[in-house]
Amino acid sequence: MSIKSDLWIRRMAEEHGMIEPFESHQVRANGDGRIISFGTSSYGYDVRCAADFKVFTNINSAVVDPKEFDESSFVDKEGDVCIIPPNSFALARTVEYFRIPRNVLTICLGKSTYARCGIIVNVTPLEPEWEGHVTLEFSNTTPLPAKIYAHEGVAQMLFFESDEACEVSYKDRAGKYQGQVGVTLPKA
Repeated sequence: MSIKSDLWIRRMAEEHGMIEPFESHQVRANGDGRIISFGTSSYGYDVRCAADFKVFTNINSAVVDPKEFDESSFVDKEGDVCIIPPNSFALARTVEYFRIPRNVLTICLGKSTYARCGIIVNVTPLEPEWEGHVTLEFSNTTPLPAKIYAHEGVAQMLFFESDEACEVSYKDRAGKYQGQVGVTLPKA
């Protein structure tokens, strides 16, 4: 298994629609000035989050249960900025839609810019033949409110290609998050 370079990522995105929309180079600024970078990097792809967020709240004192998740534990927020309360978290989704090849495993990691502010992105695998918008979780580990910026870089995807295709892919076993769009809550 080997990590894939910017050339491989560009080819897979352009020829096979692996990432849509796709930015073939790293974008560091836009018309408004400085941004947190996104797009193709040396050995990965920096994704953006969309402007719809689900911010965790304990206002209803619900128990967090992955088998019976209470949607009232979140407040929906739309906008270019999301404020995450201290010691809390928010969910968002990538702008990009992914189609992972059968012989590729993709790992989502946080960007150091956010990590240096105490904002952690959950490490998440994208399994072979999974497709959809990635639901991202941002944990604010600080005692202060923290900002997440929509339409800017928030996490990096690393691509690992195997010499052989897997025997059973995520698509083959009809994974519960296959084809997800929007921010997707836990499913039992």
